[in-house]
Amino acid sequence: MSAPGGAPSPAPRSANIAGGGSMPMQQQQPMASTTPVGAPPQGTHQPPQSSAMSQQNLNQIVIDYLAKKGYSRTEAMLRMESANQEIDGRPLPPLGEEARPKYRLGFDLLKVWVEDNLDLYKPELRRVLWPLFVYSFLNMATSFYMHDAKQFFETNKNLFLPEHTDDVRALEPISLPEHVQDNSVAKLYRGNKYRIVLSNPAFSNLIQFLENKQKEGGSVMSAILSSFCTVITKERAVDDRFSFAAMLGQAGSDQFLPAEDEGIPGHHPGSAYTGDNPAMAGTLPRLKLGKLAMEPTLESDVRGELAESDEKEPPALGRNTLVQEFEQMIKKEEDEEGPSRADIPYPPATARDLAMEVQKVKENRDRFRIEGRTGGVGPAVSVCMFTFHNTYDGVNCLDFSDDNMLVAAGMQESYIRVWSVDGKKIPSTYDNVDGKQQQPSNSHRLIGHSGPVYAVAFAPSTTRTDDSIAPTNARWLLSSSADKTIRLWSLDLWQCMVVYKGHDHPVWDLKWGPYGHYFVSGGHDKTARLWVTDHIRQQRIFVGHDQDVDCVCFHPNSAYIFTGSSDHTVRMWAVTTGNAVRMFTGHTGNITALSCSRNGKILASADDQGSIILWDLAPGRLLKRMRGHGKGGIWSLSWSVESNVLVSGGADGTVRVWDVSGPAQDPAQGRVVGEGGAGTKIDAGNPGAASAQTSTSGIGKKKGKDVVVSPDQISAFPTKKSPVYKVKFTNMNLIIAGGAYLP
Repeated sequence: MSAPGGAPSPAPRSANIAGGGSMPMQQQQPMASTTPVGAPPQGTHQPPQSSAMSQQNLNQIVIDYLAKKGYSRTEAMLRMESANQEIDGRPLPPLGEEARPKYRLGFDLLKVWVEDNLDLYKPELRRVLWPLFVYSFLNMATSFYMHDAKQFFETNKNLFLPEHTDDVRALEPISLPEHVQDNSVAKLYRGNKYRIVLSNPAFSNLIQFLENKQKEGGSVMSAILSSFCTVITKERAVDDRFSFAAMLGQAGSDQFLPAEDEGIPGHHPGSAYTGDNPAMAGTLPRLKLGKLAMEPTLESDVRGELAESDEKEPPALGRNTLVQEFEQMIKKEEDEEGPSRADIPYPPATARDLAMEVQKVKENRDRFRIEGRTGGVGPAVSVCMFTFHNTYDGVNCLDFSDDNMLVAAGMQESYIRVWSVDGKKIPSTYDNVDGKQQQPSNSHRLIGHSGPVYAVAFAPSTTRTDDSIAPTNARWLLSSSADKTIRLWSLDLWQCMVVYKGHDHPVWDLKWGPYGHYFVSGGHDKTARLWVTDHIRQQRIFVGHDQDVDCVCFHPNSAYIFTGSSDHTVRMWAVTTGNAVRMFTGHTGNITALSCSRNGKILASADDQGSIILWDLAPGRLLKRMRGHGKGGIWSLSWSVESNVLVSGGADGTVRVWDVSGPAQDPAQGRVVGEGGAGTKIDAGNPGAASAQTSTSGIGKKKGKDVVVSPDQISAFPTKKSPVYKVKFTNMNLIIAGGAYLP
C-alpha cells in the first residue's frame, strides 16, 4: 500500500482482535521507519481518538481481509470473539458452563416428562419433541458447539427414525454453521416455522412444566417454541382428533401420525400460499372440479351414433338405452361447475374422438357395478395379475393401454418393450415401412433413449370394435428417461416421432391428459412441465417443490395437475395460470404415487412409508389415512368408475383394495397382519381369515415386517415375490395389475 507521495506507509506486524488476542498477518515484512508524505511530523500533537473506535475498526479490517482471502472459518470465529468484548475493546469474562444454553439438558428433561405423562396426552406431546430436537441441534451447530451437537444428535436420533428417516439422514452430517447454510433440509426448517397442533389441556400442561423448570433448561425449550414454532391449540369439543375416544385409541398405538396442517411448511391446511402476508394466509382459490364440457357438434354426433346403435341392438329389458345412459352422464357433468373449452384449448374433434366417446358410453352402461359395503362386507373385486419372469430386476416401470391390448415396460438397459396382453401377434398397421416388410410378432422393442427408462404411458384409447367409425386402439406411447428427454413413439410405425427436451435432469414420471393432446412430466430438477404433443417446447413450468418431483397426474377435466415430491408435499396447479392452488402436507415419507378420482373430487396420494391419504380437493382437507402396505413404496393407485373403491400396488408384493366411501376410523382399531409372499388372500370382511393369517405370522413377537391394517381395507392379494409396478381399473371395473418376479 503506497501513501499519496509514493513512500511506503508503516503497517503493524500484528493486529489486536477481541481485546488482547493477536494474530499475525500473512506474509508481512518489517518496513523502514519512514514518514509518509502528507503525514504530520513526529512530535506533532494529534487529536485523541476513541480507543474503542480504533479497536472496532481494526477488527473490521482484519475480518474483511480474512473474508477476502477465503478464511471463512477463521472469520466466523473472530466475529464470535469480537462480539464477546466491552465497548472499549476489553474482553468479557468467558461464559461458564452454567451460562451456556442448556439445549441438551432441557430436551432430556422434557423427553422424560413426556414419557411419564398421562396416556391421554402422551401421543400429542411426543410430536413436540421432533421440532425441539431439530432446532436445538441446529442452534448448537450454528453456535460452534460442534462436539455437543454431534453427541446430542447421536443420542436422540433413534427416537425419530421411523417417521422422519429422510430428514434425520439429511441433518446427520451437520456440525458447523456453514453446513447449516448449505444443507437444504436445514434451510427449510430455519426458513419456516414448524406448525404444531395441540389440544388446550396438553398445551397448558407443557407450558406449565417448562415454566417450572426454567433454570434446568425449560427457558431454552420455551424460546425455541416461541421463535421457531407456531403452536395451534384446539378445543376437544371442536376437533374430533382430540376427543377423549380418539386420544385413548391413539394411546395404545405405536404411531401418532401428523395432521395435514402440521410440520414444514407451516401453513393453513390446503393453502398453497407460504408467504408472510397475513391477509393471504389460508387463502383457498375457488376450484372448478366439474368435467370439461363436450363440444356441441361432438355431443350431437355422439347422440346420433348412439341412437343408431340402439336401433340395431335394442337394450335388454330393464337396461338403459345408450342414449339414456349418455343423457345421465351429461346431467352429472352439469351438477358441478367445470372449465370451459376456451380455458383449455383442444384441437377440433375427429372421427376417432367420436368413436371413442361412443365406446365410453357403451362401456359405462355394461360395466360391472361396484356398490358400497353391504352388511359390513366390502364389494367383491377381481384382479387379473400379469407377472414378468426372467427380468433380472431390469424392469423400471409398466403401463397397460386403455384398450387392454398392449403392455409396455421401460427397462434399465435404456429400451422399451411392448407386448400384446393376450400373447397373440400384434397386427401391423402399415406394410413395407421404409421398404421393409414387417414380420408380425407378439412384442416390439423401441430403442432411442440413452439412459434407463423411468416412465412409460399409453395415450388414451378404447377397445376397438369392428363396426366403429374409426380405430380407437392405442396408437401412441410416451417415455421418459435418465437422459433428460421425453420421447413420443408411434405404435403404427414402431418408431420415435418426437424428442421433447426441457428438463435439466432425469425425468421420473409422466402422464397423459384425460383426452390426450396434453401431457405432464416431473423430474429431478424439482419442476413439473406441461407439454402439448404438437409443440416441441413446454407450455408451462410448475416451480415450487423443494425436492424432486417424483410423480404427477391430471385432474379428469384437464384443468389441474397434481405433483408429489420428495419434500413430502403434494401440490395442485392450475393449468391455465401455472399457479399452485392447493398444497397438502401430512405425509411422513416421499410421495410415490398419485391418482385423482374419476368424479374429480378426491385425490389419493401414497408414500414410501406405506400410507395412503385421501384429500378432499374443494376444502383442501385430509379425509382419512389408510394403512396396510409395508414400507418400500406404494407405486401405483387407481380408482373405480364410481370413485368409491381404490386399488393400490407396491414394493411389498401385494395388491390391496380400499373402501373410499366408508367412514374414517382410527388406525389403532385395525389389526396387525404379516406381510405378503405367502400367497394367502387377506380379507378384511372375513375375521376367520384374519385370525388364520395372524396365527401363521407369529404376531405376538411384533416382527419388523408386521404392520397395522386399517379397517378401510376390503381385501389384499399377496403375490409370490413379485413387486407390483402397476394397477389399473378398466372402464368395465376389472383390475389389471403387473409386476416382475424377483426370486
